[in-house]
Amino acid sequence: MSNSLTVIILTYNEEKHITRCIQNLKRVSDNIIIIDSMSTDRTVEIATALGATVIQRPWPGNHSDQFNWALDNCNITTTWTMRMDCDEYLLDELIDEINTKLPQTKPETGGYIIKRRVIFMDKWMKRGGFYPHRLLRIWRTGTGRLEERAMDEHVVLEKGETAAFQHDMVDHNLNDLTWWTHKQNNYASREVKDLLDIERGTTSENNVDVSLSGEQSSRKRWIKEKIYSRIPLFVRPFIYFIYRYFIRLGFLDGGAGLVWHFLQGFWYRFLVDAKMYELKRNNRLKQG
Repeated sequence: MSNSLTVIILTYNEEKHITRCIQNLKRVSDNIIIIDSMSTDRTVEIATALGATVIQRPWPGNHSDQFNWALDNCNITTTWTMRMDCDEYLLDELIDEINTKLPQTKPETGGYIIKRRVIFMDKWMKRGGFYPHRLLRIWRTGTGRLEERAMDEHVVLEKGETAAFQHDMVDHNLNDLTWWTHKQNNYASREVKDLLDIERGTTSENNVDVSLSGEQSSRKRWIKEKIYSRIPLFVRPFIYFIYRYFIRLGFLDGGAGLVWHFLQGFWYRFLVDAKMYELKRNNRLKQG
């Protein structure tokens, strides 16, 4: 295990996940920092008992502000910084790979891409274009910040090349479907703001590149801003679901896959459009 890595995790009422997360990450780092948004369950108690550094700070309204505050105020002195969510963990093979390769990194490498697999209803969502989801999660301290966006924030690397680990991390949330749909409802409101910023050209300059020739996050952002955001409301969720479930073979993910691809690939995006429609309708009524 390398002591040159600090891991930052944002939490709020994560007692279901916090033990699994910290115990897993302690295999790659002794420096785990929890920024907790005033949890009302046992999250802080458990994290402290497991040896993590816990700082409580009221939720500022979005992940970017909270995470970037941690970067600016936690006095990180390790060579590398890592971002993790509380419902994520590293596979054993990835742990070995990080411990082996990170200390041997070439000077020109500024960050590492990690593939993330999603487990939903205890099944790996392999298809529908959802795997591999490539994310910049480890970077040289002081050279990366989270995008200033309402939704789908990525780490922006200010300098250096990126390399990629071969093995995966896992996103496996243990909450039930009622909790999940409530979370998606909140995400939908944030997604509306993000799409409105794209429409108005008011997105922050602190963003990943919007390019078809870049990393996966850049290509997906290009598709979102140049194609998806320009398709009419209520049409685009149907197109996206058909593409994902049939063309990209999401139906092969079985029963859990049907629930996942329909809810995450259609219902969620239809809800975003419905909220967008309501907002624009209310604005027209106020103006008229």
